[in-house]
Amino acid sequence: MAGIYIHIPFCKQACHYCDFHFSTNMKKKAAMLAALKQELLLRKDEFAGQVVETIYFGGGTPSVLSTKEISDLIRAVYDTYEVVATPEITIEANPDDLSSSKLKELATSPINRLSIGIQSFFDEDLTLMNRAHSAEEAMECLREATHLFSNISIDLMYGLPNLSHARWKQNITKALDFNIAHISSYALTVEPKTALKKFIEKGVIPKIDDDMAEEQFHILIDMLTAAGYEHYELSNFGKPSYFSKNNTAYWLGKNYMGIGPSAHSYDGTRRGWNSRNNSLYIKSIEQQELPMEIEVLTKTDRYNEYVMTGLRTIWGVSLQRVISDFGTVYHDYLLQQSEKHRKEGFLSIDDDTLLVTRKGKFLSDGLAADLFMLNLEGNS
Repeated sequence: MAGIYIHIPFCKQACHYCDFHFSTNMKKKAAMLAALKQELLLRKDEFAGQVVETIYFGGGTPSVLSTKEISDLIRAVYDTYEVVATPEITIEANPDDLSSSKLKELATSPINRLSIGIQSFFDEDLTLMNRAHSAEEAMECLREATHLFSNISIDLMYGLPNLSHARWKQNITKALDFNIAHISSYALTVEPKTALKKFIEKGVIPKIDDDMAEEQFHILIDMLTAAGYEHYELSNFGKPSYFSKNNTAYWLGKNYMGIGPSAHSYDGTRRGWNSRNNSLYIKSIEQQELPMEIEVLTKTDRYNEYVMTGLRTIWGVSLQRVISDFGTVYHDYLLQQSEKHRKEGFLSIDDDTLLVTRKGKFLSDGLAADLFMLNLEGNS
């Protein structure tokens, strides 16, 4: 099975923390949509013999497109690729785009999963992030959406400056009140070249408190676990049968194709990424050329990626798979490097699988990095 990700590089306005590729100028929307369909055609041979299980519209803000424009892109996938009978088809959306009429249109389209960028149910948090919607719009959107879709994910953000534990708990409680099937939650991260970084450097916004963020992460785990969610990936919680098939495929190393500017692709041995420039992307596709850079992954690269993704999930890192896919040198190195973290209670081995403990979860990426192996000479 494989997945197709389609990047819609347009937003109404820029969130202060965002470093994803997007433009607030939609003058080239028609040309971009044509280019996305053409890239699907140009790359059809890449998925020869494979079946598409998931289609995911990310961005940017895909919900700025009309339902017809989204449906036309889905039709282009079906016209070019073999698709399973009941694929998971997700669209990322913002509450201000999801009017009652828009939600009803989406409910009659092939879209069967919504990923809604709520981020917070409090206006002061939304203002700090420069979100386009209000807290009331977020709640009204969910009131309507939950009557039309059973498979809904929402994003919530913690670790914000001045976000108290009490208000964070209220955010989680409000999400639970809507009986949402899936919740993705991320700590606010200060990325280079974002408005948030500039505001913090100028003292307009307080610095991020990492200790506070870690405490709020554990509050999140406790409340969602008690409510019946499974913490199946570092930032993702799902009720039974509602894990994201699209994202799970990434973490389990399945093939995926990224369509659109800045989109990434992976086929098991190679990783590719498209140009982040909208004009260059469109021009290249119009000339029947793929604006993509490709990296062939060495054995060590693949090992490092497996460790990174595995430690983020409930499936962990299989020691037997490390031996079978990479060899005993990597297996022995992994055990050696992980020993100190196991003694400190951050990692554990259960059923021949290396896992992050509750104590280590907030540090997962750093722990994984400490288990990486430098590229060995002659690896392939």
